[in-house]
Amino acid sequence: MGNMSAIGVLTSGGDAPGMNAAVRAVVRTAIAMGIKCFGIRRGYNGLIEGDIFELTLRDVSDTIHRGGTILYTARSPKFKTEEGMEMAINNCKKFGIQGIVVIGGDGSYRGARDLSLRGIPCVGIPGTIDNDIASTDYTIGFDTAMNTAMEMVDRLRDTTQSHERCSVVEVMGRHAGWIALQAGIAVGATAILVPEIEYDLRNEIVPKILNTQKSGKKHFIVIVAEGVGDVDKIAAKLEALTGIEARATVLGHVQRGGRPTVRDRQMASCMGYYAVELLSRGVGNRVVCYRSGMLIDTDIYEALNMTKPFDVDMYNMANVISI
Repeated sequence: MGNMSAIGVLTSGGDAPGMNAAVRAVVRTAIAMGIKCFGIRRGYNGLIEGDIFELTLRDVSDTIHRGGTILYTARSPKFKTEEGMEMAINNCKKFGIQGIVVIGGDGSYRGARDLSLRGIPCVGIPGTIDNDIASTDYTIGFDTAMNTAMEMVDRLRDTTQSHERCSVVEVMGRHAGWIALQAGIAVGATAILVPEIEYDLRNEIVPKILNTQKSGKKHFIVIVAEGVGDVDKIAAKLEALTGIEARATVLGHVQRGGRPTVRDRQMASCMGYYAVELLSRGVGNRVVCYRSGMLIDTDIYEALNMTKPFDVDMYNMANVISI
């Protein structure tokens, strides 16, 4: 198809720090290639409602350091319907949009695939703090979220230490333990609970805390991914079984925001450039992936059917060094 004259860019699903850097790279790469770039507000909803506007070079100035997404984001059930899809396609025709860069998670990829199949080539960029997209080793927002979780737990540690308590901290990751694993290692957590690996509180976690206590440690941090279960209950159970005062803390959505780290800004910029490069050649139905230190692209359908194995070796390593 080649020779595109206009493309669109949207952010979909949960916001992630670095999304703005990706949008900025998409806009600037397109303009440098002589392609108009339209911003689509509130994800696929904007595509249905025609909330579409042309982005200039200056519209994306001073956005690289901002968390969240200047294009806003929303879930869009209507887009999954035939009627919604038709409205979206009509708006693409109306604005002359010949391809779209979709920044978001797996749910966003499904929409991108549906549009690609209907003649609007789409390229997906992985943006989610959970790092739970199977086709890529890294997703935009993950590094910032881990750093935020680490900083919050570092602050919490002061109180935990002062009162000789056990802090049970819930980090984000409904179906994925990636933030929990990495942040848990970074804060020296005594135990890390993730949805991917079964745990036994009474026979594994409790003896570990008591053994650590025998060696002279007086305060403990247990990191729990949100998909594991109720942290208040886990804390109450730990206190009952160990006799150590335990408090639960839910870090929540603070982990989704904030200034993106170097890694997220750089990765988002490279991925944005790569996505436009693909579209400029008329290539769609692809997702940009970071694998083994390189940016590559893969078929959306294939990407959606892949499963991401949890890093059990790293989990075991974390267990060994937290005695």
